[in-house]
Amino acid sequence: MTLLRRIERHLDATGMPPTRFGRETVGDPRFVFDLRAGREPRDETSRRVTAWLDGRTKR
Repeated sequence: MTLLRRIERHLDATGMPPTRFGRETVGDPRFVFDLRAGREPRDETSRRVTAWLDGRTKR
């Protein structure tokens, strides 16, 4: 599953706004919108977001 798809599933499941997700994970409220527009995140950014999502899933 792509990172964007995983983020979209999290947003749908939690009702979290994309701006809040971006702020909480990488400090960028435009992050999800940029991904939707085709932005490719750096490897470190992808790892950080994945770790954040993994932490939320295990709760």
